[in-house]
Amino acid sequence: MNHSAYVFDAYGTLFDVHAAVRRHAEAIGPDGQLLSEIWRAKQLEYSWVRTLMGSHRDFWQLTQDALDFAFRKVRSADPSLRQTLLDAYWRLDCYPEVPAVLKALKASGARIAILSNGSPAMLESAVRSAALDQVVDEVFSVEAIGRFKTDPLVYDLVTTAWRLYPQAVSFQSSNRWDVAGATKFGFRTVWINRSAQPDEYLDHAPALILPSLEGLLAPG
Repeated sequence: MNHSAYVFDAYGTLFDVHAAVRRHAEAIGPDGQLLSEIWRAKQLEYSWVRTLMGSHRDFWQLTQDALDFAFRKVRSADPSLRQTLLDAYWRLDCYPEVPAVLKALKASGARIAILSNGSPAMLESAVRSAALDQVVDEVFSVEAIGRFKTDPLVYDLVTTAWRLYPQAVSFQSSNRWDVAGATKFGFRTVWINRSAQPDEYLDHAPALILPSLEGLLAPG
């Protein structure tokens, strides 16, 4: 714990993106996991494509668009559950270790931030529902610049606002592509590989790979 700032991706890193579907798994039926995976994949795909096109829509709209596609793809899932799932997305579960790890890092004297594709309203709701509002010093949303990760301007939101060199920031994400972008920008990066995925983007390797955030508290 020797960095000036610890910055966390939100969705998949602090908050479980599949919690919304899991919460209503019985109503959705046997293809709930498939629905959730497509929802997440399209949500991210739309963010990348829109940044490349220069045609920005906020992340909440993309989240809705992605769910609509997932329902069209997974015909067994009842589309009348659309609003139920969208409402649940505003109150995603955080991973069990998150509150204790963030509190410990903050107690060490480090600043704690979230840097996310999420819209400000989405992030405010997620942070508040997980009771993280007393430990997170600042929430950075890409809406400030109208571009999504991995655009370097996204990572620069932190260094500009806090007047830090990139190497003073430890950046944690469960998304390997996000880790690659942050590494290229100059952050010290930690890949939170919760589902034991194979590595990729080998030319932009993280400083550390962990199965959960708990490893951030390990000595050394």
